[in-house]
Amino acid sequence: MKTNEIAEKLQNEFHGTGDLLLREVPGSGSSCLFCYVDSLTDKLLLEQDIIAPVCACARKFKDKPQDENGMRGLLLSATSFCQDVTVLPYRDAVRKIAEGDVAFFAEGYECFFMFSQRKTEKRSIAEPPTATVLKGPREGFIEEIKTNTALIRRRIKSPDLVFENMNIGRYSSTPVTIAYVHGIADAAVVEKVRAKLRAVDIDGITDSACLAPYLEERKNSFFKQVGNSEKPDVVAAKLLEGRVAVIVDGSPIVLTLPFLLIEDMQDGYDYYSSDWRAAFARIFRLLGAALTVLLPACYVALQSYHFHLLPIEFLVTLTGATTTIPFPPAVEMLFVLLLFEILNEASMRMPRYLSVSLSIVGAIVLGDTAVKAGLISSPAVLVTALSSIGIFCVPDQVGSMSILRLVFLLASAVLGLFGIIAVLVVTLCYLATVQNYGAPYFAPYAPRIRSDLKDGVLKASVRNMDSRPLSFPNGNRTRQKQGDKQ
Repeated sequence: MKTNEIAEKLQNEFHGTGDLLLREVPGSGSSCLFCYVDSLTDKLLLEQDIIAPVCACARKFKDKPQDENGMRGLLLSATSFCQDVTVLPYRDAVRKIAEGDVAFFAEGYECFFMFSQRKTEKRSIAEPPTATVLKGPREGFIEEIKTNTALIRRRIKSPDLVFENMNIGRYSSTPVTIAYVHGIADAAVVEKVRAKLRAVDIDGITDSACLAPYLEERKNSFFKQVGNSEKPDVVAAKLLEGRVAVIVDGSPIVLTLPFLLIEDMQDGYDYYSSDWRAAFARIFRLLGAALTVLLPACYVALQSYHFHLLPIEFLVTLTGATTTIPFPPAVEMLFVLLLFEILNEASMRMPRYLSVSLSIVGAIVLGDTAVKAGLISSPAVLVTALSSIGIFCVPDQVGSMSILRLVFLLASAVLGLFGIIAVLVVTLCYLATVQNYGAPYFAPYAPRIRSDLKDGVLKASVRNMDSRPLSFPNGNRTRQKQGDKQ
């Protein structure tokens, strides 16, 4: 096929896009063609390391090799700075051009010779805003997949650390990497994750959050089923426990499987502080989550049905504050929760320099004005504020706890404390039945796994954690030898 025919075919393949560059290099007796995407290729290095050397040896093409391997060797010898040259058919070459590689075509051959000279724009490695620590590593993942795999490899310098690469998305062809430690991760779990990812057939993947629903075991559950982290040290620790990580190009968040509910009560800083401090912090997170879910419902139940359980002094104060309120307690609390949710959403989406002003206006001016106007009571504002603060003790469960808070509130409005207890029992029973890649979602408490309680709500010393978690499958239970603790 002639060079001009290939150029026309490539232009039609890319629908005449303006950033597809075709550069013809005349040779002796034949012509050659370079094809690449302007915005994805480092043109300076391309000119210095590939195009100029190829043009310099173009005279050799009159005695060009008869087969593709000989031509590939000639190109490698000419472009000494190029690490490799891949021989691909037309269809595969088109896909590589769209990803940022440089294609070289010479008359007389039916294949393309591919060079990798991609230009990647990436931000510097910094501490992630969602996982700040006082002590410990401050590195965070970025949007470039090779940098993210390198950050993990720096922490697990072992040939057993395996990265499996694939591309997902008919149009985006997004690079996705499965990471696990061979011999520690359970082979069945790895195969299950691999099969689920290969079954994904979608136009494009823009972030790891797009893949999380495909990896969930139980569909349509509002409880989080896939772990995530922005810190390489956390992901490396999970890999060493036997989990599998999924890294998506363009996303600074890495997914981990299997996921247990207790993981969201843990924090990377727990492992860089004292055991007692970590245990107290986890207890406070658990109390914050309980306040978020139960406090508004208990307030409505006590005020509507069980006011006789309140101390008389507090009851008098509460009655005086709510006498002039025109709404029932449940409607009032629902209105205040809705108001706080709207303020929260607005503050997250407004420019940073305006969000502080919005918080002041919403929390102080609007809340104080509504109380003085007699629309809501000050105890309702106080309860909602405590609930809204507690929700951020476990930030990864904000969505689930917001829904649970509303469900408990509605149950308390209908049945009082009996409704709260009924919903609580149903929720705990549901969580106890969920399985996540062979791991009980409520482990190590349902079922009770004594050895894993060392890293539950209470945290023991690392020296006492002899085995890897029994809560989920892994191929090697021994974490450290008994003699290592002496």
